[in-house]
Amino acid sequence: MTTDTASQDGGSARRWLRGIAELAALLLLITAAKTAIAEPFYVPSGSMEPTLQIGDELIATKYPYGYGTASLPFGLTLAGDGRIFGRVPARGDVVVFRWPGNPSQTWVKRVVGLPGDRIAMHSGRLWINGEPVGLRPDGDGRVEHENGATGPAARFVETLPGGVSHPILKLAAHAPLDEMPEVTVPAGDLFVMGDNRDDSADSRLSVASGGVGFLPVGDLVGKAEAVVASWDLGRRSQPIWTWPSGLRLDRFLSAID
Repeated sequence: MTTDTASQDGGSARRWLRGIAELAALLLLITAAKTAIAEPFYVPSGSMEPTLQIGDELIATKYPYGYGTASLPFGLTLAGDGRIFGRVPARGDVVVFRWPGNPSQTWVKRVVGLPGDRIAMHSGRLWINGEPVGLRPDGDGRVEHENGATGPAARFVETLPGGVSHPILKLAAHAPLDEMPEVTVPAGDLFVMGDNRDDSADSRLSVASGGVGFLPVGDLVGKAEAVVASWDLGRRSQPIWTWPSGLRLDRFLSAID
């Protein structure tokens, strides 16, 4: 009787240890996927409207630009230059990155300037390498604020060198960031802008002024690929039973261009 009990206890212990090992393996797999494949991010501001809206949940894939300290979870770091399999984004990519002013913050903007590009702003129009980018009116748009209120905006379609076209919004005919003297993007850096041109702190502003300045490629987390879910934050002030109506089902699983 004593032997049988000991045998049963040993079997229970082995099953318990096997369960712990399987759980540890699952957690390791999840961590590896988060590190190497993709990670979700939440959009808290309207700086990328109309491409991204406040309340969007997006997925950023990490492998397109390689891996570095900025894309690793849990504060992990890499030795040496801090980046492996590194690649430069294509002009027009929407990227997630660590804000140079505070790496604990993740921002999302569109790449408009690559290393060596000459970037300027004249009368609200983007110039690249001495030429104005393609720009055509696209009717009226709306901007959304964090409290759910909306306002009018002029909508345009911008076409970057290489052929990538995307919508932008302008809130005013003459805005503070409409003029910028030509600058040259240094090697290893990018020039990024928000699609909501009059409400975006981006490379047109220095980090000290609350912007991005030239964005080091090493600060990239990944490429914004798709909106997986979206909810109208303005519903927070409404009765809880109305919240489901704030789901923007038309934005679920939509690609980011």
